[in-house]
Order: sequence, then structure tokens, then C-alpha cells
Amino acid sequence: MNKKYNAVKERITKPVYSLDEALDLLGQTSITKFDPTVETHFKLNVDLSKPEQTVRGITTLPHGTGKKITVAALVSKDHEKEAKESKADIIGGEELITKIGTGFTDFDIVIASPDMMSKLGKVAKILGQKGLMPNPKSGTITTDIGKVISQIKAGRIEFRMDKNGNVHQAIGKLSWGHEKIKENFINFYHSLIGNRPAGIKGSFIGTTSINVTMGPAIKIDTKSIE
Repeated sequence: MNKKYNAVKERITKPVYSLDEALDLLGQTSITKFDPTVETHFKLNVDLSKPEQTVRGITTLPHGTGKKITVAALVSKDHEKEAKESKADIIGGEELITKIGTGFTDFDIVIASPDMMSKLGKVAKILGQKGLMPNPKSGTITTDIGKVISQIKAGRIEFRMDKNGNVHQAIGKLSWGHEKIKENFINFYHSLIGNRPAGIKGSFIGTTSINVTMGPAIKIDTKSIE
């Protein structure tokens, strides 16, 4: 695998590429036998010591991420029908909380109705450690259960900066081709820019790169994105 990786890495001959050039190069840097995910990475120029410069947000990618999202709906009986009609994958109330307490976390996101929050304390640590704890800021605690689940199934994502000031996001599958991946990339880029903290001076985006699963990173000139 290292030989394959090193061989395709040699195809990256420039320190930085335009967005279109980078997208065209992606197919030449794939070493997997399956259809790889395309991922983008941003290094942000933020002060990590200032909580107010933490970056997080919500957006909807025009073509989704290419990944099947398993949605768990923690709801009272009043919201069960709505959750089912909007195609939540796992639906339950206190019995689901009990199951999570035993270590069950076979889902990617949790949507909860406000009346369930007082009961979530017993599994808050389990969900929190995996980044799954519902939060009103991310819209995952809501009375509009059906609307939010439908949006997630349609490509709605939540993104956040990691402890090193980086944001990583899957934006599609290599087989989708140049245009769909580009549309998702540009949408995500502008969503990230839209969540720029007020206190930042100078350039917000440090470096930008794109790669396929297990492939080398291709650096992108941010000026080519505008």
C-alpha cells in the first residue's frame, strides 16, 4: 500500500493547485478498489486560546456527502409518527436511552425532542464522548422533528473546528465527477466563511486541501475558489 501511495503522490508535482486542477487530479491519486470518499480540509487562522473563536456551523450540501446517515430520534410518543414518516432509522424514548446506556451507539446523529432532554443525563457522557449529544445550537434538539430529519437525509451537515483549528468534511464520492464535487466544495467553503468569528484579523483560511480516501492531500489556492 505504501508503494501505491508513494506512486500516486509523485503525480502531485506543484505545491498548490487551482480548485479545478485539484479536482481533475483526484482520480489520479486514488489507490482504493472501492469508490473513495472525497474529503476537504481547512486550517483556520484562529486563536485557539479564545473560546469565542471556535468555529462551528450547519449547512446543506447540494448533493449530500455520499454517506448513508443513520439518524436516531429520541422522542416522546407524540413525535414518533413524525419521526417515522421522515424516515428516522432508529426511533425510541426512554427504552432507547436505556439501550444507549449499555453502549449502543450504532448511529451517526441524534435528534431529540425537548421533552426528552431531562432524561438524557444518564447517557450524556456516552453520547458526548462520541460527539453525538443533541444540542440546540446545532438544531438537534427541536420540536420540528420531521423537518430536521428530512433535512439531514437531504444533505444537511454540522461542522466544527477540531482542537488544532482544522475543519474536515466529506463532500462526496469520486465517481460523482468534477461538477457535483465542485458544487459541494464551494457550498461548504462559503458556509465556512460565513461562520468566521468576528474577532479574527487578516486571512481566516490558512491552508486548504482535498483528497480521496487513503490518498495524498492536494493543496488548493484559495484565490481560485472565489
